[in-house]
Amino acid sequence: MAVASETILAAFERSKVIPVFYHDDAEVCCAVMQACYDGGIRVFEFTNRGEHARRNFSIMRDKKLQSMPDMYLGIGTIKNAADAKTFTEMGADFIVSPIIKPEIADYCNGAGIFWVPGCMTPTEIAVAEEHKAQLVKLFPGSSLGPGFVKAIKPLFPNMKFMPTGGVEPEEKNLKSWFDAGVVCVGMGSNLIPKKAVDTKDWTSIKDNIVQTFAYIKALA
Repeated sequence: MAVASETILAAFERSKVIPVFYHDDAEVCCAVMQACYDGGIRVFEFTNRGEHARRNFSIMRDKKLQSMPDMYLGIGTIKNAADAKTFTEMGADFIVSPIIKPEIADYCNGAGIFWVPGCMTPTEIAVAEEHKAQLVKLFPGSSLGPGFVKAIKPLFPNMKFMPTGGVEPEEKNLKSWFDAGVVCVGMGSNLIPKKAVDTKDWTSIKDNIVQTFAYIKALA
């Protein structure tokens, strides 16, 4: 049974930092998820970006159920309803897309699963709103910038925003985004550096997350 959308949205807002990650090795995926969990992360987006995405997601889901019961594990880079259905049936807690596509919205709304569409223009955000999205992924964040958020928020007072792509785990950058009004940020290699993954330095990943949370807490 799908977790209520209100519960997932609240988890995104509480977490404020959403790791975005993929690796071909399931063992590495589980280790990174564990490091993130140990650092305080409770919402994790695994991406559908490689040939082993389904296998690895299944293994990660099992690990989450066994040892991280309060973690919400979702799937990203979903570009069609068929993949959304596949991963939902595999136990994904939420679906994230790099695009806005009505067929994905229709499936997720019908299945009662939380869905985060990717948008880059006011028109796309309006389409997302019409299809009952509560949280929009602003992608790529590096191209849009905090100024974009400030400009569009008055147009969509009931919509919540999460920039992804180019967000940095650095105090000044985080402040600019949260001051603009986002509720959380998605981060990939800036939060989980490739070097740390390649060297299996899980402690440095955990420490990076702990420091990022400290920066965000200081903004309050």
